[in-house]
Amino acid sequence: MSSILTNNSAMVALQTLRGINKGLAQTQTEISTGKTVGSARDNAAVWSISKTMESDVKGFKAISDSLSLGSSTIGVARQASETVTDLLTQMKGLIVAAQEENVDRGKIQTDIAALSEQVESVVNAAQFNGLNLLTNNATVSVLSSLDRSSTGVSTSTIDVVGQDMSTGGYTAKAAFSLTTGTASANQDRAAFSLDGGGGTETLTIEDPTYEAGDKISLRIGDQTVSYTVSQADVDATTTADIVAVGLKNAIDSLGIDGLEVDYDSGNAGELVFTNNGTDDVSVTAQFKNAGSGDLATLSTIDVETDAAGALATIESLIETSIDAAASFGSAQMRIDTQAEFVSNLTDSLTSGIGSLVDADMEATSARLQALQVQQQLATQSLSIANQQPQNILSLFR
Repeated sequence: MSSILTNNSAMVALQTLRGINKGLAQTQTEISTGKTVGSARDNAAVWSISKTMESDVKGFKAISDSLSLGSSTIGVARQASETVTDLLTQMKGLIVAAQEENVDRGKIQTDIAALSEQVESVVNAAQFNGLNLLTNNATVSVLSSLDRSSTGVSTSTIDVVGQDMSTGGYTAKAAFSLTTGTASANQDRAAFSLDGGGGTETLTIEDPTYEAGDKISLRIGDQTVSYTVSQADVDATTTADIVAVGLKNAIDSLGIDGLEVDYDSGNAGELVFTNNGTDDVSVTAQFKNAGSGDLATLSTIDVETDAAGALATIESLIETSIDAAASFGSAQMRIDTQAEFVSNLTDSLTSGIGSLVDADMEATSARLQALQVQQQLATQSLSIANQQPQNILSLFR
């Protein structure tokens, strides 16, 4: 049945044309934006995931900047520590030369003083953007990661402990005495060697009126233990005994093969060292008063008055600077590894976002060509459908 009021063919052709135009508009949008999902209307689920991931990528780029800043800051501290180690090693050579009697120790001391000033200059200059990790032992947190879970988002940090390698603020105290070995002239440091197979020495921790924050360190071979005096220790009447017991417990925890450390409460502050192992063991003891840095005893080195004590002191200071450089080196390596991981992770996230929302331009190009042909055919079909009422008119002629 033909009708001049209802043109079903035209309606079908028009609907087809509208669908084709809609697909063509979508395809043109994909071509212009490069995305199949450009807004929440296109695909709400995929769009929300992509936007969450995009925010994480922004966050990781900020973390990369933080890691770069942290690596640079720690790199300065590491380089300075290595330089200090080199300077102290030069100083050790001079101190060893001063052990000979027939040398001009005055001139050697002049060179040592010049090197000491250079060490202080290096330590004070080792700052990056105002932060000096060699003049305080505060913990610096470097932003390292953005962690997303079902409960939300949190950040992770890499903590780097500064090393207080300042050279000032030292006041000597008579903290040690030895039975057979030799302590320094002012007894703020001591050194002795334990022969393998039963070598023994008695180190007495004296009580020179400690203050809270005073620190006693013992280096046994290549390991170090220490005890920091607290206010409660100061208030006690047996501070030296408390320090001695604390050091004994710390040494026992090292588990050095063959080394025994005995403490008798009847002998105040005495630690009896016995080496039952086969290898000789060297022991150095160092006092550091509250408020002084790890290199504070550098100012006490004087080969004119105490050449032997100066050698023990410089050995302890070299070990301190080596430990500091190694600590900074490990921290910098960890940060650099994390920075590389974050960079790779950012690239992976960016690729993941692209796979979700980016348009396949080859397929889009082919679809555009097909839709353009379909549009032309649909337009022709609609034109033909619109001619049908004219055909009906010819029936009445």
